[in-house]
Order: sequence, then structure tokens, then C-alpha cells
Amino acid sequence: MSGFGTIIAFVVGDVQRDRVVPPSGITARLTGFAAAAMAFLAVFALALSLASGRLAARWGDELARSSTLRISAPEAQMSEQTAAALRVLETTPGVVSARALTQEEQSRLLAPWFGPDLPLEALPIPQLIEISETKDGYDATGLRLRLQAEVPGAVLDDHTRWRKPLEQAAGRLRVLGIVSVLLIAATTAAMITLAAQAALAANAQVIAVLRLVGARDGYIAQAFVRRFTFRALGGAAVGTVLGLGAVMLLPAASTQGGFLTGLGFQGAGWLWPVLIPPLAGAVAYLATGQAARRVLKELA
Repeated sequence: MSGFGTIIAFVVGDVQRDRVVPPSGITARLTGFAAAAMAFLAVFALALSLASGRLAARWGDELARSSTLRISAPEAQMSEQTAAALRVLETTPGVVSARALTQEEQSRLLAPWFGPDLPLEALPIPQLIEISETKDGYDATGLRLRLQAEVPGAVLDDHTRWRKPLEQAAGRLRVLGIVSVLLIAATTAAMITLAAQAALAANAQVIAVLRLVGARDGYIAQAFVRRFTFRALGGAAVGTVLGLGAVMLLPAASTQGGFLTGLGFQGAGWLWPVLIPPLAGAVAYLATGQAARRVLKELA
């Protein structure tokens, strides 16, 4: 029989062979519940992994194309040094635009730490200049040398020390999500293996009778494999639907909410959860097949 024919026969099944495995009982409930619970968790693990990838890309793009210039100078020289710094930036290749933040903007930046009533005019607050870069960026070393010569009180922050740790953290979260999916698959395989072994042991007398009437071990094993595969497939489908429903209830991504509001799927990412039930079925197929062959060998 061809491979495609074997698949069709497995899906359609055999009424007589399917009767070998009891249609209900603790093993049926355990298999379905385990597959549903693991699929539910897998949806969130995938959501975490994909959201971490989007977060790393967004942080990288936002921080890589912007930088900040801080000018610390006596009040009498602040305006002059700010103007000199802007002239340097306007003639720097790779700089799209540069503008000095107003007092109100700097006050809003400091408000989360010092409150909204911070008297900036009475404090020696440095002047901040926001720099927007091209895709290729600018020569930070060369710009620092020019600023050192023309604007002694200027300090350039190209966000490198901020960008790399944030990107690394997001990347590690993405790896954590992938590892979680693998652990969930391994746990599902272990639980289904235990359930299959319990079902085979409970039906030892039935298996002995089937052997007496000429049934081969492959015939018996196929009955258990098919039943447990479809139990896992159905349970995983239910768990996936519930997981997607829970993910859809999460708040949408927003700048104010940060990372915790962007855990949903976006675009083609919604296709990934669709793969969870077939993968659960494949895991059940392999795990049950191995368990059936091992137990039938022990019962021989």
C-alpha cells in the first residue's frame, strides 16, 4: 500500500480494530485533558516568542535611528553652545535632523521621576538635543571629536548602551518561548505515553484473546495508536481555540502599556497556532506507537 493509501486507511480507520481500545475511561479523559492543557499553554508560549521578536525589532529600529546630545554649560553660555551644537549636527553626514527640546518637553521627561511641578528654571538642567539619523547612521567617533573641539560641554549618547541590552533581553525571551514549546511537546508525549501504557496494560486479556485468534501485534498497536492520536488531536484543537480566545482578550499593543500589551498575534503570526493540533497529533502518534510496541513485547 502506498504512503498516501496508508494515511487514508489510518484516518478512515477500521471499526473492528477500533473496538480493541475502550472508547471511554480514565485514559481517554487524561489524554484529551493533557492535550488541551498543553495546547493552551503552547498558544501563550508562541505568543510570547513572536511578541519578543517584534519587540526586539521595534526597540532596535527606534533606538538605532535616534540619539541624544546633552549640553552642560553655564546659563550665560547655554544658548551659544546649543546653537553651535546644532550647526555641527546640521553639517554631519548621516544626521537627518536635530532640534533642541523645549523646557516643557524636558519637564515632561523628568516628571515621572520628580513630579510635574519640578522648577527647571531654578535647577542646572542640561539642554537636550534630539538627533534623528539616516538608516546608515553617522560616524559617532568623528562627531564626538568635532563636538569636543567646538562645544566643550556637549556629551553624545548614541543609545548603544541602551539598545544592546534591550535587544538581548527580547532575544532571550524569544528563545524562552521556543524552549517552552519544546518542553510542552515533551510533556505531552510523556503523559500520552503513560496513558497508552495504562490502556494497554488494562486490556492485557483482550490482547491475549486477539493473539489467539490470529491478530498480529501491528494490527493491535495500530488500533491504540489511532485512538490516542485522535484523542490528542481533538483535545489540542479545543485547547488551541480556548488559548486563542484568551489571547484575543489581552489588551492591544500600545506605547503606554509597553511589552505586556503586545502579546497577541499579528498578521501571518495567526497561522502558527493552527499547527498546534497537527503537531500534538504527530507527538501522540509517535509516543503511542513506541509505547504500544514496548508493552506488546512485554506481554508476549
